[in-house]
Amino acid sequence: MWLCLAFLSALFAGVTAVLAKCGIRNVPSDLATALRTVVVLFFSWVMVFVVGSQNTIGEIPAKAAAFLVLSGLSTGASWLCYFHALQLGDVNKVTPVDKSSTIITMLLAMLFLGETPTWLTLVAMVLIAVGTYLMIERRSSSGQSAGKSWFVYAFGSALFAALTAIFGKVGMTEVESNLGTALRTVVVLVLAWVIVFARGQQKDIPSIDGKSWLFLILSGFTTGASWLCYYGALHDEASRASVVAIDKLSILVTILFSRVFLKERLSKKAFAGLVLLVGGTLLLLV
Repeated sequence: MWLCLAFLSALFAGVTAVLAKCGIRNVPSDLATALRTVVVLFFSWVMVFVVGSQNTIGEIPAKAAAFLVLSGLSTGASWLCYFHALQLGDVNKVTPVDKSSTIITMLLAMLFLGETPTWLTLVAMVLIAVGTYLMIERRSSSGQSAGKSWFVYAFGSALFAALTAIFGKVGMTEVESNLGTALRTVVVLVLAWVIVFARGQQKDIPSIDGKSWLFLILSGFTTGASWLCYYGALHDEASRASVVAIDKLSILVTILFSRVFLKERLSKKAFAGLVLLVGGTLLLLV
């Protein structure tokens, strides 16, 4: 069951990146994140009541609650960085950097969760690192310099995503997966809207066009679906690294959709990098 959930998580996550890119073109990235999170929150709590786990909130241990809050904060930080990076750079450049969180996650898992690396794991990490490097190009698809800002935010997204995986695994151990996802989303929502109001971006809401609203809402739904599948897989699978690895295959979906809908092309070097990145990811499943 965990394998199916992990692949569904990858599919929804891959679609999310393209939908979000379309939705944030004319909307400040922080505001877009906050609005999307409202949709994710609704989606996640609907699932909580469907499975009936809302009655177990009072039974959550203090330690699990603390790690869920930490997971929510790191998720919020990752999202804010990720969508700002998408606003500044091309999807097929931002996504590989974001997916490098696989390497950071494995390192943190070895350090804090006691997961022992094998030689295959080390080879996979090298392939992913080299593949990511090859996919990062100096110039955007439009031929203009994309600058370095997008990379800084994309790397921040990867770092916080790795922390999310670690905190989420610990926090979900004694909590029903749907309930854990919903509680984390509350934390993300609060963080996102605090930043929006701190920057005065709430004033831009009336000027958001209908097309942007549509894409933001759709990306919220796909994010919610990806989350539920991802943490459902984490809840069932003992090795978090396998779940994380499959989830990172969402880059294939993202690259495909960015080519079809955003007309972003991969160079030969970037394609070679994609092959190495995917190869390293698949190697983690051996």
